[in-house]
Amino acid sequence: MTSDHSEPTPTDPTMMNATSPAAQAAGLRRAGVTDAATITALTDAAYRPWIPIIGREPGPMGDDIAALLSAPGTEVWIADLAAGPGEIPSDDGPGQAAGRAAGLVVLMSEPDHVLLHSVAVAPVAQGTGLGRRLMRFVDGRALELGQTQIRLYTHVKMARNIVLYGRLGYQETERRVDEGFSRVFMTKQIG
Repeated sequence: MTSDHSEPTPTDPTMMNATSPAAQAAGLRRAGVTDAATITALTDAAYRPWIPIIGREPGPMGDDIAALLSAPGTEVWIADLAAGPGEIPSDDGPGQAAGRAAGLVVLMSEPDHVLLHSVAVAPVAQGTGLGRRLMRFVDGRALELGQTQIRLYTHVKMARNIVLYGRLGYQETERRVDEGFSRVFMTKQIG
């Protein structure tokens, strides 16, 4: 028997944050295929300043966004700028930036952990606490997915990020060259 309606897919923007109380609490929405250009632009803006430091484009700048959005077990979550008082500021002035992406996380579910593939915060939103809010969301979402371990990796020359991740409870597990990048691998136990 066939149905006249289809279930929302992970890339269907109508899902928004309906499947994640952690996303709702953090003010995030699930990215859909219509967000591909936004994800690319935000990733570029957030990671471009690292090029002179590491000598090349960071890994997330080369991601195939369409493939990420359609990959089983991969979730992209977006935090948008808001127009209300006390929200993330915008260079556009009051009320001009609502709906524009300010940050994102890319999560990949693995059998025994969640991989935080990428976290990106737009330059206009850096220093506002959005990055920490995104990282708290990652903890909550991992628990929703039934996982108690989060893993990530970052470039060895992104020392500021390594220190921040350490402050957030991540412990370094190894350093090695991976996909042509000198990376630091880190793990956090939660729950």
